[in-house]
Amino acid sequence: MTSQITPVLLCGGSGTRLWPLSRKSYPKQFAPITGDASLFQASARRFAAPEFAAPLVITGAEFRFIVTEQLADIGVSPSAILIEPAARNTAPAICAAALALDAGAPGALMLVAPSDHVIADPARFRAAVLAAAPAARAGQMVTFGIRPDRPETGYGWLELDAPLTDVTAPLPLRAFVEKPDVATATAMLEGGRHLWNAGIFLFSTTTILAAFREHAPALLDGATAALAQAEPDLAFTRLAPAPWAGLEDISIDYAVMERAQNLSVLPYAGGWSDLGGWDAVWREDAPDAQGMVTTGPATALDCRNTLLRAESPDQHLVGIGLEDIIAVAMPDAVLVAHKDRAQDVRLAVQTLKAAGVVQAETLPRDYRPWGWYESLVVGPRFQVKRIVVHPGAALSLQSHHHRAEHWIVVAGTAKVTVDDSVQLVSENQSVFIPLGAVHRMENPGKLPLTLIEVQTGAYLGEDDIIRYDDVYARGQGARG
Repeated sequence: MTSQITPVLLCGGSGTRLWPLSRKSYPKQFAPITGDASLFQASARRFAAPEFAAPLVITGAEFRFIVTEQLADIGVSPSAILIEPAARNTAPAICAAALALDAGAPGALMLVAPSDHVIADPARFRAAVLAAAPAARAGQMVTFGIRPDRPETGYGWLELDAPLTDVTAPLPLRAFVEKPDVATATAMLEGGRHLWNAGIFLFSTTTILAAFREHAPALLDGATAALAQAEPDLAFTRLAPAPWAGLEDISIDYAVMERAQNLSVLPYAGGWSDLGGWDAVWREDAPDAQGMVTTGPATALDCRNTLLRAESPDQHLVGIGLEDIIAVAMPDAVLVAHKDRAQDVRLAVQTLKAAGVVQAETLPRDYRPWGWYESLVVGPRFQVKRIVVHPGAALSLQSHHHRAEHWIVVAGTAKVTVDDSVQLVSENQSVFIPLGAVHRMENPGKLPLTLIEVQTGAYLGEDDIIRYDDVYARGQGARG
């Protein structure tokens, strides 16, 4: 058994409460919401310390290359990346991670942490984890409870047997409490026996697998089969879809924690937020004396207790005489809401999705393992895109049934294959890809390659692709 603690980063959520910045195609954990790094990168950095092993990440297939790219950008090498065939909530993900970790390090301690939280003082939190480690090694399942400073209704709470003191060791946990109404939250705050449930857990693989065996045996059996039948895919491990599909969609709290007896909670008084809504972002961004937070190209005139956030340098957001308002402007969507209704943003996403509005789940910028692209202009029988290719990256060898393409390089140098021809295309040069031609684009340089792509044809959908070779082992129909 290793003495190091392995962080298990849960990285599959959709973050609908931070729409329109966070969407299904690129959820909030990958966005730089409170700093230059993404929430996921900040989570990985948080445990880059001698007492912690390399992280194990569990995520969805659509995010796998984002995960590897963002970890590489901060110099963190994961011990493993597990790919969930479908989202099944936290219990199946944690069970699969425990099985994978236990196979290589039986009895190892694992720290389960969502990858979209903000913790202001990483060193202080690491110290809290280390303080909880002896209890975890002794067979306790330790959760981390945040000392509350307001009657928060957006969090679940944890009930202790006795009022809080200044102890820094794990305490017995009496019960989990569902997200309360304001009156209940106020009473719990005043009673001094409750903490916020951060959804962060520390236990050994032996302990948590025994808990699954006792309280959720069907889930354990399914996760075991999914891992046993898993297939390697580049740097990833793809859990088998058939047994995974039969797993219950259930949180770790419901599946195990609320039924277990060996529970402890370590009170934590440092800064923490799950950024579960735009009101939490406003609070985390340290409002000024008027309660104002402005991010990006935004200007507030005579506003109070308001968040103004603009994400594009090509637009400017102006608020006049606003109070208790959230306004978030993206190039393709704008949210304006009362701060008290921040938790209802997910309802707006559901409404948009039901109406078939593409902005409900998809950002204008589409991220791929080789870089990203975005549509600039779309019209009848034509489309103009900006494409950025990472140094050393390559799109797949492919052809199209219904469209021709014209590539104009505006920065960097492209290595372009068109049928039997291979050529270098530099800045201010262009190349034409006839309909049906087998082609590929590569970036042989050390700087990002940027080009403008003009598509013309009867059908311009992203599924019009025949792929012949792909370094990223993707199937038909994926862009690039």
